[in-house]
Amino acid sequence: MRKRILVVDDDPSDLDVIAESLEREGHDVAKAESGKEALRLIESENFNLIITDLKLPDIDGMEILRRAKAEIPHVQVIVLTGYGTIEGAVEAMRSGAFHFLQKPVDIVILRETVKRALEKQELELRNIYLMEQAQERYRFENLIGKSKAMQEIFRQIRRVAPTRANVLIIGETGTGKELIARAIHQHSPRRDKPFVAVNCAAIPKELLESELFGHEKGAFTGAVRQKAGYFELADGGTLFLDEIGDMSPDLQAKLLRAIETKEFWRVGGTRPIEVDVRIIAATNRDLEEAVRKGEFREDLYYRLKVFTIRVPPLRERREDIPLLVQHFIKEICEQNGMEPLKITREAMDKLINYDWPGNVRELRNVIESAVITATSDTIDVDDLPEEIRGGGRRAEEEDDSRIDVRVGMSMDEIEKEAIRKTLQMTGGNKTKAANILKIGLRTLYRKIKQYGLEDVT
Repeated sequence: MRKRILVVDDDPSDLDVIAESLEREGHDVAKAESGKEALRLIESENFNLIITDLKLPDIDGMEILRRAKAEIPHVQVIVLTGYGTIEGAVEAMRSGAFHFLQKPVDIVILRETVKRALEKQELELRNIYLMEQAQERYRFENLIGKSKAMQEIFRQIRRVAPTRANVLIIGETGTGKELIARAIHQHSPRRDKPFVAVNCAAIPKELLESELFGHEKGAFTGAVRQKAGYFELADGGTLFLDEIGDMSPDLQAKLLRAIETKEFWRVGGTRPIEVDVRIIAATNRDLEEAVRKGEFREDLYYRLKVFTIRVPPLRERREDIPLLVQHFIKEICEQNGMEPLKITREAMDKLINYDWPGNVRELRNVIESAVITATSDTIDVDDLPEEIRGGGRRAEEEDDSRIDVRVGMSMDEIEKEAIRKTLQMTGGNKTKAANILKIGLRTLYRKIKQYGLEDVT
């Protein structure tokens, strides 16, 4: 295929010889006798390959190389060097040049080098195209996955989204339950109306009713003005109730009534308020077991689970990890104004073999850290956290849940240390930590805030 090539040389004779040789090969060649002219062409046109002399009277070839890579990321650059400039050629290679040739240039060697450079560019562009095609094929909204489990979830979303059915999403923390809820909303007739997300476990029990249904002025101490609740804010749209399993029994009854009658009362209100809201609920608890124990209302459970989507943990769909890794690398690099990094096969294998107790959320955090701390254009095993480099067993797990308790510590200090270590052991999974500590999830949230442990993972 005909390629666009820029040749830069301040020697008109050498410039013409190289340009004519490449034109005879069928390429479209532009010529520049100065660095400034070359930069003007690079800023205004697209080139597959740039051949530049390293030594120019105004702007050197290194600057042309840097600017070319910034303006045309996938362009290949061949540097021409005179006698005594080999060190500069080596520096150019380190900065991304494809190759360097010594002057006077052997035209046969030049043609072969140009051929290899263009083949390399075509391979890189093809790999990018195939990766984009794969990501497009294996994604649904912001969800990504080629595993059978994820493809089934995509099918379920397409099936339930156009309906009015309430949906229950079940899965571990960090698996992307809210992303699924948003995808359902975006593919429903309600897409132009609000999507309101509420984490029921993160709101204190005594405030959750007011947050959901709103309150009238003077309804309780501190209610200095009327406030609309999440049900009103979501009118016509979708209300996503995350961690629904942690809702108190008395509030479960009020939620059930709101779902059945499509109306509710503000706290302290004197008249019902009608709303049209679709409920999508999510939990990482076994609600059937909670129903059997009397911790969750059976009638509310069946109202919520008109359609159920179960989200597998990341360790059960390891074939999705490479896709997610490449997606996160691209996304994080773009957010930080960086060129996308590559990743070694060894590093990818470590990521695939890790168990990911924090699921997709933990994976993204690891990739973000690796992108920021990487010392080259490639993420390697050394850029990954120690627990992943070590083969998948978390360092905290190796401590067997031991905590540092010393004589003279207060009970608050001991409790803080126990909560901190348990959160580390579970990778920040608060539900698992609460179960291990034998306390309620709301109590754990309160203790985390009390002891300033919000950033512990």
